[in-house]
Amino acid sequence: MAARSNRRSTTTTSPRRRRTTAISRAERAAYAEIKQGVKHLEKSIGEIQKGLRKAEQRIEADARLRVRNLRKDARAQLALVKEKQREVARILRNVSAAAEGSWQDVKRSADAILTDARRTAASIVQRLRSALTR
Repeated sequence: MAARSNRRSTTTTSPRRRRTTAISRAERAAYAEIKQGVKHLEKSIGEIQKGLRKAEQRIEADARLRVRNLRKDARAQLALVKEKQREVARILRNVSAAAEGSWQDVKRSADAILTDARRTAASIVQRLRSALTR
C-alpha cells in the first residue's frame, strides 16, 4: 500500500478555487452586502414575530380582564333584576290583599312595576351588547 500525500497537486486547481478567483472584488463586495441585507431582514422578521406575539398576549390578557369585568357587571345587574322580581311579587301580594276585589287597580300597579323591571332588564342587555361590540 502506498502512503497518501497530504499535499495537493499544484498542477490542477479545484473548481472551487477557480470560481473564487474569477469573482472580482466588486462582485464579492456586492455579494457580502446582499448577504448582510438578508441577515438584517431575518432579524427584522424575528423582531416583527416577537412583537406580534407580545401584542397577541396583551390582547388576550385585555380580553380576559374585559370578560371578567363583564361577568361581574352582569352578575350585579342580574341581582338587581332578581330583586325587582321579588319586589314585584311582594307588591303584588300586598296590593291584591289590599284591593279586596278591585283587580283593575292590582293589574295597573303590577303593569307599572313590570314595565319598570322590563326597562331595567332591557338597559342591562343593551349595555352588555354594547360592551361586547366595542
